[in-house]
Amino acid sequence: MSAGVVALLGVVVASLGSGKLFGAQKAPFHIEEATISDIQSALLAKRITTVGVVNLYLTRIKAYNGTCVEMPEGLLGPMKTIPHAGQLNALGTLNLRPATRRAMGFDDHKARSMTDLKDDDPTMPDALEVAAAQDRAIAKTGRLVGPLQGVVLSIKDWYDTFDMRTTASADVLFANDRPPRDATHIKRLREAGAIILAKANAGTPQPRNGFGGVVCNPYDTERTPGVSSAGSGASVSANLVTCSIAEETGTSIRIPARSTNVVGLAPTQELVSRDGMIGAGINMRVGPICRTVEDTARVLTVIAGYDPKDPLTVFSTGRMPAQPYQTFAHGERLEGMRIGVVREFMDKRLFTKMDEENIDVVDRAVGDLRRLGATIVDPGPEGALFQACINTYAPTALNKLFTKQLPKLFPADAQGKPAADHIATLADMAMNPSLVPDSVTIRSFAPANAEGEGKYMREIYVRQRADAAIKTGLDMTSKVNNIKDPEFYAVTRNAPGAGTGPEAMEMNMADRMLQRFAFQQTILQCMAELRVDVVVYPTMNVPPLKIQQPEEPLLNNRGTYHWTVFGQQGFPTITVPAGFTTQVYDRVADPTSADGTRLTGPTPAKLPVGIDFAGRPFDEPTLLRIASAYERATKHRLPPPEFGPLPNQPRTGTGR
Repeated sequence: MSAGVVALLGVVVASLGSGKLFGAQKAPFHIEEATISDIQSALLAKRITTVGVVNLYLTRIKAYNGTCVEMPEGLLGPMKTIPHAGQLNALGTLNLRPATRRAMGFDDHKARSMTDLKDDDPTMPDALEVAAAQDRAIAKTGRLVGPLQGVVLSIKDWYDTFDMRTTASADVLFANDRPPRDATHIKRLREAGAIILAKANAGTPQPRNGFGGVVCNPYDTERTPGVSSAGSGASVSANLVTCSIAEETGTSIRIPARSTNVVGLAPTQELVSRDGMIGAGINMRVGPICRTVEDTARVLTVIAGYDPKDPLTVFSTGRMPAQPYQTFAHGERLEGMRIGVVREFMDKRLFTKMDEENIDVVDRAVGDLRRLGATIVDPGPEGALFQACINTYAPTALNKLFTKQLPKLFPADAQGKPAADHIATLADMAMNPSLVPDSVTIRSFAPANAEGEGKYMREIYVRQRADAAIKTGLDMTSKVNNIKDPEFYAVTRNAPGAGTGPEAMEMNMADRMLQRFAFQQTILQCMAELRVDVVVYPTMNVPPLKIQQPEEPLLNNRGTYHWTVFGQQGFPTITVPAGFTTQVYDRVADPTSADGTRLTGPTPAKLPVGIDFAGRPFDEPTLLRIASAYERATKHRLPPPEFGPLPNQPRTGTGR
């Protein structure tokens, strides 16, 4: 154990002896796997203080949040992985004042700000100061200060926090690396009593960034925890925090949650404000990652609802339940519920050996749902749940998007203009769906972005932030440190949506909104005809990738990080642990093959598998009922064995 961990354990033990951590003569409390209810029950019973909760998490952060790879020259160059590293690098910035941070053994790279080295503003209390104030309040009133007192959070570094640097995990040269105010949902969390302890490392690819470095998977430190919300998933899974606030453009809430054996909730697009988010595009969703369905629901209750700073949230008005979301997260039996199985994502004929065990695990999960009393609507292993419905409604609802999938039936000239009468062909198909080729499936409509949207949202963000040095979206990608690889820099500057290419000279958000409405209409019609309440499928077919492993080639519209289709079109989705693999296949570079890669394996590996539940927009109550019933019946959440309780740390009590 490092000297820093020993010193920090001394702080915890000293707090114990002085009565600051636990109430006198009370059984000690352990933090590992503690739920929000566990923590708050212990607070009210005076078995622990809020300061004690924060210190217990800080002790684990000190023990487990070190570098987990051999770092290269420049944070974005090649690296060497470390098996059984015992470290994760999940968290970057810590919400501690300089003297406190140094006394606990955390280096200056974890500072709240790189531009305010004194960091002595009394209006910016750190996490321990906030916790102490809450303890004084609860001692005076005997009541919690809010519904999230004792809940210690990490925040993906996509979101503005007025007291901590916000740079999208890049080393951007802001004049003031702290934004002027909190994002709306961060403000709501603080008002509810949550304690913001850290910024979670974020970045891509796999997931890497120019400030915090590489994040590792707690179940195999040579593998990635997912995509850009990797630090959120890893920090929750390893019990470094209670929950985390993540962000999803495609699957960046659910993939890290799946890959680290926790729960990730990506709510209806319009339910949670995107205010204060760097590059808040139409596909981007704010959502919690926690260790239980109920805890994600508790967090959602606080952050959901209309915000005038995000016009999309107006759609939530009148569409939220009267009761808190956690009241729906106590599912037991599922009689009366109808659950559809999206076999389009599970047909082994369409994919590779890498996909098969994840599909098998989710197949067993479908059996569990049936045993819980649900009616399962399943077209069979080689069937397609939505095919007949898509054939019926896609020609009318999706029209131009649909015709692009069938260039032989809908020919176009060199300028993309119709070379024949597309309308007549669409009308024929609408009247006779058997004319629609089955090659157009739900998999065909996954990626969807608005032209110019990325540049526009970054430009809005930097104007609102009004920093003296970073004044344009281009500044955010050019005024940076730690990118020493010119080739990588050129790629990132000119990537689609980066704001530097000709495609970003105009914006076409209106067509994207129409596309979303049309897709939702089609899928909602399908769900109505099938009479299903939710649909299920593997969160991801392939296992967590090795760090620096080649990404999976697109195969029948299954990419590395799919499935994105429901999330990108605004449907609420939640991933729940479904079990573990026994073996995996991995992809390696092979210059002799057609695509430059090949599969190797199988090799033994116990890696997390997740099941996705997707529901109708704003029907989170049904989604939570079904997901929580499955979670309670199966109990597939198992903490990572290499990141267990620390020696000499109090660990008896009421934790799960």
